[in-house]
Amino acid sequence: MQILDGKQTSLVIQEELTKKVKLLTSKGEKPPHLAAILVGDNGASRTYVNAKVKACQRIGFQSSLIELDNNVTEKELLDEVRKLNTNTSVDGFIVQLPLPSHINENKIILSIDPNKDVDGFHPENIGKMTLGMPSFLPATPNGIMELLKRYEIPTEGKQTVVLGRSNIVGTPISILMSRKNYPGNSTVTLAHSRTGNLKQLCLNADILIVAIGIPQFITSEMIKPGAVVIDVGIHRVEDSSKKNGFKLLGDVDFTNASQKCSFITPVPGGVGPMTIASLLMNTYIANNGRY
Repeated sequence: MQILDGKQTSLVIQEELTKKVKLLTSKGEKPPHLAAILVGDNGASRTYVNAKVKACQRIGFQSSLIELDNNVTEKELLDEVRKLNTNTSVDGFIVQLPLPSHINENKIILSIDPNKDVDGFHPENIGKMTLGMPSFLPATPNGIMELLKRYEIPTEGKQTVVLGRSNIVGTPISILMSRKNYPGNSTVTLAHSRTGNLKQLCLNADILIVAIGIPQFITSEMIKPGAVVIDVGIHRVEDSSKKNGFKLLGDVDFTNASQKCSFITPVPGGVGPMTIASLLMNTYIANNGRY
């Protein structure tokens, strides 16, 4: 079994971007500028946004963080989005999800300029991705694809099972894995918690991508010997033995699953850092004007 080390791979990508930024600035061009809107004080969202800001600082990107109160109105948030849409110094930006329940997330996503949508959530970018046209790819699925590519995981002709059908991870990664390129060219089954005979489907998977949102949902009995396992889930579970009172678990029972698979992503340190790397890659593209 080999660990698919997202943390180390992300650092390699960041080093590559650092060199590209230095080349840009040596020519007198401005560095890429990533902005983020953070609504409320969700602990996980704040941690994630802070990691993005630190990564920008580390590689020479400019970064801006707009923090809004949890009771911000939908109109006020839309106004902030419009400001970033028209701000020529900002190459790309994200609105950190989830948003408070009184705000329509789809309405916010639709208001983002597709040319600055470095999260890759806008329907225009999703549509182009589906058609195989140049576009910003959703950050987490793109991070997974980059990890598979950098570890040279064979995907052509493989049976890929994706667990979870969200618009952020499951649906787009199923499209990317079926596209006619590398990584890709695999036969994809998109499953979810209500799929019948789920255990047998998973046992047939050469590549199992799990984004179902349930801690340790996938056990070793559901994994084909030698399979590649990508665990997208991350959950805080109470643990009194830990100093901070909790431990982080994925959607896969890592300890036992790792005894059967050929490659597996850890939690933390797997898909999460690759999501940030993908976001930075998209921002560089937004600045550079080329996919």
